[in-house]
Amino acid sequence: LAQAGAGAAMGAYKYLEEFWRKKQTDVFRYLARLRNWEFRQLPAVHRASRPTRPDKARKVGYKAKQGYVVYRVRVRRGDRKTRVAKGIVYG
Repeated sequence: LAQAGAGAAMGAYKYLEEFWRKKQTDVFRYLARLRNWEFRQLPAVHRASRPTRPDKARKVGYKAKQGYVVYRVRVRRGDRKTRVAKGIVYG
């Protein structure tokens, strides 16, 4: 039985939260590198089977049941300048 108060046992989501808070650990850095490589191989917009961060997803209303879908979208890095054909700016 979990104790009430300050010494209460942490649940799985709490552990995940702690894990995401410590981004400099060897385990996290390794997983992040693997994940980034994996995401780069996938198309820019694709449906994910499950959220990358289940704890965070649940906080914003996600539930692991029918009718909830997760899409991952790649966001381009850099400035927000409009791309122009052949470098020609008209106007």
